[in-house]
Amino acid sequence: MPELRKDPVTGRWVIISTEREKRPSSYGKYSIEMKGGFCPFCEGNENHTPSELLAYRRNGSERDQPGWTLRVVPNKYPALHIEGELERQGEGMFDKMNGIGAHEVVVETPKHDMTLARMTTDEIANVFWAFRDRVLDLKRDKRFRYIVIFKNQGEPAGASLEHSHSQIIALPIVPKLPGEEISGARTYFNYKERCVYCDIITQEKTEGTRLIEENSDFIAVSPFAPRFPFETWILPRQHSPYFENAQKREYDSVSKLLKSLLRKMDRVLETPPYNMIIHSSPFYENTQDFYHWHIELIPKLTKVAGFEWGTGFYINPTCPEEAARYLREAVPGAE
Repeated sequence: MPELRKDPVTGRWVIISTEREKRPSSYGKYSIEMKGGFCPFCEGNENHTPSELLAYRRNGSERDQPGWTLRVVPNKYPALHIEGELERQGEGMFDKMNGIGAHEVVVETPKHDMTLARMTTDEIANVFWAFRDRVLDLKRDKRFRYIVIFKNQGEPAGASLEHSHSQIIALPIVPKLPGEEISGARTYFNYKERCVYCDIITQEKTEGTRLIEENSDFIAVSPFAPRFPFETWILPRQHSPYFENAQKREYDSVSKLLKSLLRKMDRVLETPPYNMIIHSSPFYENTQDFYHWHIELIPKLTKVAGFEWGTGFYINPTCPEEAARYLREAVPGAE
């Protein structure tokens, strides 16, 4: 029988439709295929991107030239522009401001056919270090209140270029979803005087049915009320609201865990497109007691349709306990 499940953080309800349950083999049609062709992110094509903001380089190579292992550049077609003032204003009951923000691209590797799952753990750790370096720089700008870090892997997940990359967008407002998480976590703490994410870690470790993998610093679980099949959360054991405050050991640990998870998903789900989002605390808000940064990893296996748009409910055809079991028992795919 289907179940309605409530997310303990946001209060969002989902439908786990066990009668429509799909096994991993049902999702293979969404697999990523490399098409090739000209790519502005490949090494040697640096003149086809804006000038780099950050680069990790080999042998002291020159700025905007070959010899890099990772580059961060402004998005050539940004959603928001960094120049100017917000100029908040109203038109009667409506509010608006200038589209001020920052939109950057993290080119994770010089190799066109490389994926995050096939990188070394050191290379993945460098991606996390680049995220940290850019967040620390961007948060000095007092116009910005929130930074979202995300990765769209594969065209079905929203990637316009197939070369492995992530994006960073700094915003002058706190978006609705992070705001709901902050509000829910604050309400939970006010009632129980505990962090809801820390409690999730404790319960998932105790029950074990939704636990996928863990190491000394992180735990990966299928959440109790997932919106999407094989949705996975990666949570640091150490309570901290800010991703950018993590230590080197933690970036190394999360890189190992993420690599293992992605390789397992490649094996179980036949190299699916996916979205990865880092959730961190907004700036200028005291969330130290109750918020906990984390990563959401969402394979793109189903489509959001009229019911979801009309209700805010999500229908998930694979229960999280089964998804966790498939991933937990999977042998990671080949390098």
